[in-house]
Amino acid sequence: MIRFMQPWWLLALVPVLVLAAAYVWRQRHRRAYAMRFTNVDLLRTLAPKGLGWRRHAAATALLLAMVALATGMARPAIDTEEPLERATVMLAIDVSLSMQADDVSPNRLEAAQEAAKQFVGELPASYNLGLVSFAKAANVLVAPTKDRAAVTAAIDGLTLAEATATGEAVFTCLEAIRSVPADGAAGIPPARIVLLSDGFRTSGRSVEEAAAAAQAANVPVSTIAFGTDSGQVDIGGQLQRVPVDRLALAQLAETTEGFFYEAASVAELKQVYQDMGSSIGFRTEPREITQWYAGAALLLALCAGGLSLLWTSRML
Repeated sequence: MIRFMQPWWLLALVPVLVLAAAYVWRQRHRRAYAMRFTNVDLLRTLAPKGLGWRRHAAATALLLAMVALATGMARPAIDTEEPLERATVMLAIDVSLSMQADDVSPNRLEAAQEAAKQFVGELPASYNLGLVSFAKAANVLVAPTKDRAAVTAAIDGLTLAEATATGEAVFTCLEAIRSVPADGAAGIPPARIVLLSDGFRTSGRSVEEAAAAAQAANVPVSTIAFGTDSGQVDIGGQLQRVPVDRLALAQLAETTEGFFYEAASVAELKQVYQDMGSSIGFRTEPREITQWYAGAALLLALCAGGLSLLWTSRML
C-alpha cells in the first residue's frame, strides 16, 4: 500500500489538472473551428490525414510526466517489514561506596567499568543491551538498545553512592527486559543479566527473592565478584573492611542457571550469551519510493518528446 510522507505536496497536482482541462477544451474548440473551414486543402494542412489519436499521444505522455513529478513531491512510500532481533542482555553494575576499594587495580569500580566495556565490545551487534546501576536503589541508565555508544558512555559516567541493593538490581533488569517491544514475536525475548558487584546486600528486596523472580522468568543471572577479603575503604573518615560476598553472588548465579566469576575475562563473559538463541520480530518501516516516480516522469517526458518528433517533426 502506498502512502505519502508529505501529503500536502499533492496540491501540486492542481495546476497539472488545470493544464489537462485546458488542453481538452482547446482540442474541442479546435475541432469546432476547423468545421467552419470550406477550404479542404487548408484543413488538410492544419490536420494531416491519418494522424488521428497520435496527435494527442505526446501531450498525454507529457501530462502524465507532470502528474508523476507532482506526486513524487509528496514523498510516496510503501510499508516494509524490517527484521528486529529481540535478544537482550542487561548489565547491572554496583556503584556502592565499597566499589572504591583499591584491592583490585586501579579500584573495584574502574575494574568493573573496564570489564563491562570489554563485554559491550564483544556482544553481537544484533542483540539489545541495557544498563542498570545500583546502590541504595537500582536505576535504568540505558534501556535495551542496539546503540553501543550510549551504553559505553553511561558506563564511563558511573558515580558512587551509599548502600547496596543487589536484589533490586535484578528486579529492575527484569522490568527492562519485559519492556522490549514484541514486534510480532511471542513472549518476552531471550535474555541474560550480567551483574557486577562486590559487597553484601544492605537495601531493598533480598537476593533470594530476586533469584526466584529471575528463575521464574527464565532469565539466567551471571555474576562477577570484584575485590578481595582484605579490601578497605575510607567512609566518613573511618577505615572499614569491605569483603566480597562471593557466596550470595554464586548462589544467585547457580539458582538462575547463570555463571559465577571472580576474575572475568572476555572469553569467560562470552559464555553469558553463547547459548542465548534468538527472537526475531518485525518492525514496519516506510520505504520511500520517490525515485520510482521521478524515473517514471523521466521516461514519460522522453516518450512525449520522441513521439512528437516522430509524428510531427517537432519536439512538442
